[in-house]
Amino acid sequence: MSRLNLADTSPRLPNLAHMSELLVIDDLHASAEGVEILKGVDLTVNSGETHAIMGPNGSGKSTLANVLLGNPAYTVTKGSITYRGEDITEATPDQRGRAGMFLGFQYPEEIPGVSVVNFLRTALSSRTGVDYTVLELRLKVVDAMRELEIDPGFADRYLNEGFSGGERKRNEVLQMAVLEPDLAVLDETDSGLDIDALRIVAEGVSRLRNDERGFVLITHYQRMLDYITPDVVHVFLDGRIVASGGPELADQIEDAGYDHYRSGAATS
Repeated sequence: MSRLNLADTSPRLPNLAHMSELLVIDDLHASAEGVEILKGVDLTVNSGETHAIMGPNGSGKSTLANVLLGNPAYTVTKGSITYRGEDITEATPDQRGRAGMFLGFQYPEEIPGVSVVNFLRTALSSRTGVDYTVLELRLKVVDAMRELEIDPGFADRYLNEGFSGGERKRNEVLQMAVLEPDLAVLDETDSGLDIDALRIVAEGVSRLRNDERGFVLITHYQRMLDYITPDVVHVFLDGRIVASGGPELADQIEDAGYDHYRSGAATS
């Protein structure tokens, strides 16, 4: 297995056409401030697949998302993360972003003084190695905004400043549409959305699905999956995946909750 060159700051954009395994998580353990949160996560996401990870609050789902994108607040204590055949367990967040990974935050932060279009210009230039002009990037952003039903005036607003919850989440999908990641990890994108905003966000995500791009959708509600049918659903409890199945598993969770899986996890 090859290892990502951590000294290499150039974009890494290999052809995925002949690749199958996009992300492989092997016995991943991680902690924060000395407290173990992830307790042996195993997961494989193939190119073109959408995986939904469902679990109650406090089960470690958001920690998994942050660890996958290299948040330094968390320490990997055991196991590995392999992305496109390369071990990225020790890679920095910017290296993972340039390699084609994307994290949609549960609570996107405000960045005063940085407009949406300038943020996207900087991010896309870093992702591709191409120095886009503001005009080139603006044309690309406006096209994506039109498809996502976002007011074009957002392009000149400061990133997430004064945005409603729905506007922030649509802006996350806009970033995906512009940056075109190969793997998108969406951490409770449905959180705080009304039904109209949820539909628009879900439709935006659906438009970005293709045979090469992988998605990991993290949620504790089934409603997002009413609009996006995943290939695989996983139940996440106490820092690990305790069950996996098809889309019907989400319906079972909606009907019966997590109690059955809690008892199973406690005895395993």
